[in-house]
Formats: sequence, structure tokens, C-alpha cells
Amino acid sequence: MSDGEAQEHHDLSHRTDAQPIRTREGVELYCETSGEGTAITLLNNFFITSPFWREYTEELVQHYRVVSYDMCNHGASSRVAQEPSWEEHASDVVGLLDALEIESTYLVGTSASTQLARDVALAYPDRVKGLILAGPVFGLRGMRRHRQLNRSWLLTLKHHGMTALYGQIYPEVISGDMNETDGTPGFLGLRESFLAMSSPEELTNGLTLVQTGETSPELLSRIDAPTLIVLGDDDILLSPSRGHELAALFPNGRCEIMPKAGHVPFLDDPAGFQMIVRKFIEETESHV
Repeated sequence: MSDGEAQEHHDLSHRTDAQPIRTREGVELYCETSGEGTAITLLNNFFITSPFWREYTEELVQHYRVVSYDMCNHGASSRVAQEPSWEEHASDVVGLLDALEIESTYLVGTSASTQLARDVALAYPDRVKGLILAGPVFGLRGMRRHRQLNRSWLLTLKHHGMTALYGQIYPEVISGDMNETDGTPGFLGLRESFLAMSSPEELTNGLTLVQTGETSPELLSRIDAPTLIVLGDDDILLSPSRGHELAALFPNGRCEIMPKAGHVPFLDDPAGFQMIVRKFIEETESHV
């Protein structure tokens, strides 16, 4: 079944039996956890919610404890008056781990949430076993390109709405190969999921937050945790060669290139992405 066909049947419903987890005063997060063993915590970018991960982690939950959650002010989690800062989102991650009695975890970030993964690893290094950064937003000299892209999305959302925003984003972040293979059914199927997962207000808040935070590549050199960059060879932000150069900025970093994949590479090849993650964790655990 193609990804386009899978998207048409994507279950994005939140589980009614999921217990909200309090992470700080006034904040409770919707959370799903499946499987047992070494913990993997999935960090959403601002376009997806926790249920979206289910079809992209079916293999991982057979071997690990996989945790996904909705960020504060998004999905089924608490709403607060002011959009949380990156520091508050990082604090929520640790609060979630505390509540789940997880001493340390592997963090999986995708696109904008790779910035959150970086910040958690810097602020709470003892809680992070390793980082898997899929389609990272970091550049070798800074994050200007990513922020310009997000500003253009924000303007489209403001002036033309959610459907127009999706029409702009799709050819930018989805690989050319997936676009051609899945055709119109894939485009429409993913659009249905996109529109169901976020409101214009949620995306406005998220895209606005993305314009903030530290951008220096020097920060990457301070991360001791083993780090894997997973990069599609058709990523909008980084070429394969620059992906390897970026990985070299981490003290213990490496880069894996996924062929015929775009900025969100697990969409193109869910099984291949999970195999890469599993191999990285197995190799990292064998050196502990």
C-alpha cells in the first residue's frame, strides 16, 4: 500500500483512555506509550499530533517503549494563555519523563522539533541517551534559511488560510519521488490529515515560536549525546554532503542519507526509517 493510500485511512483519533500527564503548573499533556524496554520519545513539529506517529512506529514498538505526546497548546493537551517558550517545552519533556518514571530516553525530532531536541539535550544532558534528528533545521552557519521558509508559511497562512498553506508546503517538504508516485490521492489524503491535526491558531503560534531561539551552530558542539542525523536526499534545507558536514559538528554525530526521501523522511519510507533508528539505538546501547 502506498503512503497516499495509508494516509486516506490514517487514524488520528486521540485515545479516550489516555490519562493526561501533569508536567508543570496548569499544564497537562496528552500522552501515548506503547511497548517495553529502552525509551524513545517522539517530539512533534507543529504540524502533527501524537496519533500521527502510530503508523510510523509499528516496528519500533515491538522492541522499545515508544512515547508520543501533544505539545502544550496543541492537539489534546492543555491550553494556556501564552504560547510556551522553547524552555517551557523542554521542561515539559522532562516533566513527562518524570511522570512516566523514565530516567533517560532517546529523542526523535523532526523538522522544527529538532530544535527542541537540541535544547533538551543541552539543558538536561543526563536525561538524553541519544538524538535522532530527522530533517534537521540547523545550518552550518545558522538557521536563517529555515526561518525564512517558516516566515513564508506564516504569511500564506495569515492571508490565504490552511488549505493554501498545505498547497505550498506539500511540494516543498514532500520528496519529488513520493509526489509523483502517490499523485493526487496521496496529496489529498495527507491534506485531510494536515487539516485535521491543527487549527490556524495552533500553527500560527508554532510558526511564530520557530522564529525564536538560539541559532549558533556552536551549540551543537556542546551536545555529548550520540546523535544521528537522518536526511532525505531530496531535503529542502540540506544536501547530503552538507548533512554529513552538519553531523561532524556534533562530538558524536553521524548522518544517514535516505534515498528518494524529502524533509520528513519517515513519510517516504516508514520501514526504512525505523530500521535506521533501531540500528542506531542497538549500536549506541552496545557501547554503554
